[in-house]
Amino acid sequence: QVRLVESGGGLVQAGGSLRLSCTASGRNFRNYAIGWFRQLPGKEREFVATITPDSEEKYYGDFVKGRFTISRDNAREMAYLEMNNLTPEDTALYRCAAGLSAIPMRQAYADWGQGTQVTVST
Repeated sequence: QVRLVESGGGLVQAGGSLRLSCTASGRNFRNYAIGWFRQLPGKEREFVATITPDSEEKYYGDFVKGRFTISRDNAREMAYLEMNNLTPEDTALYRCAAGLSAIPMRQAYADWGQGTQVTVST
């Protein structure tokens, strides 16, 4: 098990950028795939990005269209999501998660942070 805490969310205008951070505590962070998902109230979580433990593979949701970059620093036990060219449709609660496989399904991730809110204004 790993505990995750997100930070970096906030209010940004359309076209702006944010970098979200996911700080881990626990054992063997470097053995976990890290995923980012987003969620609106009453909606299902949507896959955003995921990264393998060794950073060799990254996958993104179809809506990302080259705007986001997922990364990790195993020495610091942190993961990141850099978001550029944000639109109001990106407004959501963004959560990071740890799992055994870097696949775009929430069922693959057992440990979740509480989330950080991203709000993109017009």
